[in-house]
Amino acid sequence: MLKLHYHPFSTYSRRVRISLIEKNISHELVEVDMVNRAHRQLAHLAINPYGRVPALVEGDFVLFESTAILNYLEATHPQPALVPSDPQGRALVDMHMKLCDIQFTRQAGAIIFPKRFLPKERWDLALFAQMKTEIEKQLGILETQLTGHEYLVRDTFSLADICYLPWLEFFSMLEVTPPPAVAAWSARLTARSSAQQTRPAA
Repeated sequence: MLKLHYHPFSTYSRRVRISLIEKNISHELVEVDMVNRAHRQLAHLAINPYGRVPALVEGDFVLFESTAILNYLEATHPQPALVPSDPQGRALVDMHMKLCDIQFTRQAGAIIFPKRFLPKERWDLALFAQMKTEIEKQLGILETQLTGHEYLVRDTFSLADICYLPWLEFFSMLEVTPPPAVAAWSARLTARSSAQQTRPAA
């Protein structure tokens, strides 16, 4: 059986959990006690040498990068499909997955992590302002792409949407107001059963 080493507060872990649920893949969840730094212990480092989550284990096979895990699950469990069947559609999904991490999650994480886990006196407000500007620029691009559409690629829920989904819960913390099409898309995604099931308790 597939084992997913994760933490409930990890947005990257949540991507994988959402995909596992959407594809109805049998799996075992192994929570890593990151509060007590289990991710820095040798047992976890033997699975993921970067000391992060998620990590997917299937026998002797290990993956520890969320988009690689998403693509592997799609390749090994192609139904129900979370990517289009044609090369152009697949390329569009790949593009959005990469751009999500380059243009959105890095910037959002630079704000969310300190606000969730660090005292206020350690916040870098200048960095927050810079990251907020970059986030708003990316949301403007997404607004153009989503206007008149329900999802990012071919009006079908896909891995492209899943990559963004866990981060869409944090607009308030980011102090960002999403434009209308992005707001509607966000509401649509976060209302899915897989999103509800994986939302952290606190």
